[in-house]
Amino acid sequence: MLSGTSRVTWRGRVLFHSFGFLICVSVASAQQPSGSQSNPADAPPPAATVPGIPAAQAAVGTTPTNPNPQTSDEKKDDQISMVKLGPGDLIEIGVYNVPELTTKARVSNSGDLYLPLIDYVHVEGLTLEEAQTLIQKRLEDGGFVRSPHVTIFVDEAASQGVTLLGEVGKPGIYPDTVDRKLYEVISEAGGFTASASRKIAIIRRNASEPIRIDLPRNLADDLSGNVEVLPGDTITVPRAPIIYVVGDVGRPSGLLVDNGQLTVLQALALAGGTNRTAKLSGARIIRKTPAGMTETRVALKKMLEAKTPDVTMQADDILFVPVSGGRVLAGRTFEAAMSAATAVTIYSVHP
Repeated sequence: MLSGTSRVTWRGRVLFHSFGFLICVSVASAQQPSGSQSNPADAPPPAATVPGIPAAQAAVGTTPTNPNPQTSDEKKDDQISMVKLGPGDLIEIGVYNVPELTTKARVSNSGDLYLPLIDYVHVEGLTLEEAQTLIQKRLEDGGFVRSPHVTIFVDEAASQGVTLLGEVGKPGIYPDTVDRKLYEVISEAGGFTASASRKIAIIRRNASEPIRIDLPRNLADDLSGNVEVLPGDTITVPRAPIIYVVGDVGRPSGLLVDNGQLTVLQALALAGGTNRTAKLSGARIIRKTPAGMTETRVALKKMLEAKTPDVTMQADDILFVPVSGGRVLAGRTFEAAMSAATAVTIYSVHP
């Protein structure tokens, strides 16, 4: 039994160290024949040593590297070890070599945890390592276990829920359980709305920058973005840029543009083109600017005849094509376009 050490286990990971290699090196150097004499002149010059780098490595001129690089799993374990327990968390406690004390318990609203033999333990606000140390001390002070080694598994981090914000069916806070994936959490929140962008961000605690992920429109097409979600993560799903084409067109539409740009003619083509009764000379782009809403005339007929360059549209632009012969009073174009834009069907576009 290992005594006097602390160990926090998440998903059953345990690390052991071996000193066999160091012993072999010591024996090999001690077995040098005593009768052999070396000529100082023939001895190779001592290799320059670098603190923390073996002399053999320095002698062959290799580049010093980190002898213990931290893997992504170890980084995740470091983040998990900083998570603090709270009311509602479901945890599993095990004592090494004492299977009778293995138990599952949920932290009460008062922050207490009931365990066999040692009664209630207040764990609210403690990290996994701190809670483990406290339970070990209670077991040893009570004379129940000699040099106990406690492992803690978090089965459900209800107090460290995952927050979903933005364009999902049911935004809110969802309890985190072990091995949750991004797609599962989004599905639990009701999936994406019709106007949701696929450029999402995951804000992780103690991280300097959010994790940005570009998801496909059909999530089954690419599973590389189905990353693991940790307790306390905040997932934001912004609204995708939309370009509206309304008026006397074949199919008034709202076009989602998540990964590119659309021009006037491209947007018009995706909306089914203009009808025969459309007044091409009256086409306008309604655009929201810091100074307010603006209306810009579009030489749509000349664009169709390739006599004037096509115009690139911006997010939330409204391309309005009025009916020929209809009366569009001055100053009423904006109201007509906005009224039509509220009833369009949203379509996804992949420029």
